[in-house]
Amino acid sequence: MRTRLSCLAIAAALLAGGAHAAEVGSYYTGWSIGKGFRLKQLDQSGAAAGYTYLVYAFENVYKMPDGGVRCDSGRDSEDTANGMNATLDYARRFTADESVDGSADRPGQALAGNFNQLAQLKKRHPQLKVLVALGGGEWSHQFPAGAATPALRSALVSSCINLYLRGNLPKLDGHGGIGAAAAVFDGIDLDWEHPGPDDKANFTLLLEEFRRQLDALGKENGKRYLLTAAINSTGDKMRHTDPAAYSRSLDWINLMTYDFHGAWSKQGPTGFQSNLYSDPASGDASPRSVDAGVKRFMKAGVPAEKIVVGVPFYARGWSGVSPANNGLYQPATGAAQGFEEGAEQYSTIAARGLKVFYHPLTRQLWTYDKGTFWTYDDPRVIREKAAYVRKQGLRGLMSWSLDQDDAAFSLSRAMQEVRQ
Repeated sequence: MRTRLSCLAIAAALLAGGAHAAEVGSYYTGWSIGKGFRLKQLDQSGAAAGYTYLVYAFENVYKMPDGGVRCDSGRDSEDTANGMNATLDYARRFTADESVDGSADRPGQALAGNFNQLAQLKKRHPQLKVLVALGGGEWSHQFPAGAATPALRSALVSSCINLYLRGNLPKLDGHGGIGAAAAVFDGIDLDWEHPGPDDKANFTLLLEEFRRQLDALGKENGKRYLLTAAINSTGDKMRHTDPAAYSRSLDWINLMTYDFHGAWSKQGPTGFQSNLYSDPASGDASPRSVDAGVKRFMKAGVPAEKIVVGVPFYARGWSGVSPANNGLYQPATGAAQGFEEGAEQYSTIAARGLKVFYHPLTRQLWTYDKGTFWTYDDPRVIREKAAYVRKQGLRGLMSWSLDQDDAAFSLSRAMQEVRQ
C-alpha cells in the first residue's frame, strides 16, 4: 500500500507541473499559401493530431510617428524592411475546397485568411496551441528602439497583445474589427534576430514585459498565455543575451539548431547544416552541432525542460564541389540552386532519389551528385534527434517550416516520435 501511495503521489506531482509532455511544433509561414500549401493538407494527412503547437510567421513591428515602436496591421506593403500583408493574415477569402473545415469565406465575415484557417484547425485539434511570431530575419530591426525604455517596452507589448490576443484587427476589405481574432492565438513567439552588444539587458526586460502583460490578460479571462522565443544556438549570438535571466519569462526556447554551414560561404568548405554532434575532422575552428548548442544553453543556466530543439525541413547546398570524400568538407565554386540560392525544401530533395551518405559520428546525411552537395535532415536523422531530446530531458522538437515537408508529412511524423 505504501508503495502504491508513493507512486500515486509522484504521478500527482508530475501532473501538477513537475514534468511536461514533449512539445512538437512547427513554424507555419503566412506566404506558404503562394506556394500551394494549405493547412487543410496537414489536417487531412492526420499529422496535425501529433502537433502540440504551431507558430505563425511573421508579423512586423513598426516605428511610429510618435517615435514609439508597435505592432500594426490593416494594409499590404511590399517594402522589405517595413513589409506587411494583412490580406493574407485575415482578409484573403479561402474557397470551400481550400479551407480546413470545407466552408468558403464570405464577404463581411469578421475573420478570413490564414488566421481563420488556424482557428478552424484548432477547432478540429483541441490539443493544438497557436502562437504568433514577431520579427524574423528581415523584420527585427526596430526591436532595439522598441525595447529601449520601460515606456517604450510597455507600449510595444500592449500593441501586440491588443492586435493578436485581444484580436482587435483594423478593418480591411470588410474583414477585421474588435475581437475578430480573439480566438486564434494562444501566445507570442519573439523572433528578435538578433540582439546586439547594446541589447543584452533590454532583451531580458522586453521578455519580462511580455510575460507581465500576458499574465495580466490571463487573469482577465482565466487563461494561461504562452511566451516563447526563437534563439540562435551559437555562442557568438548568445553572448549578447543573458539566457539564465530571460528564460525565466519563457515557457520554452525554440532553439535554432540549424544553419551551421551554408553557401553564404560560396567557396566552402562544404559542411553539415544541422548535425547532432560535432566532427573533429570538419576543420571548424569552433565546431557547431545540436549537442554543442544545447549544452551551451544549459551551462548558461537554461533548464533542460525549457529547450526545444529546432530541425530544418530544408537543405543547404553548394555547387562546383570537389568529388573527394563524396563532397564532404570540400571546396566549392558557389551556391547550389534551389527555391532560393543555396537552399532547397525537403520535399524537392527527397523526390530526386539521389544516393544518400550518412555520417555515423555527426548523425547527419548528405547527397553528392555531379558536383552538387546538399546537407539536410530526413526521417532517420530526426528520429535520432527525438531520441536525443528524450535522453537529455529536453522540452521537445520544432521545425522550420511546415510547408517544406513532403506530401506525406514524413518529417513531421518523425518529429512526433519524441512523444513516444
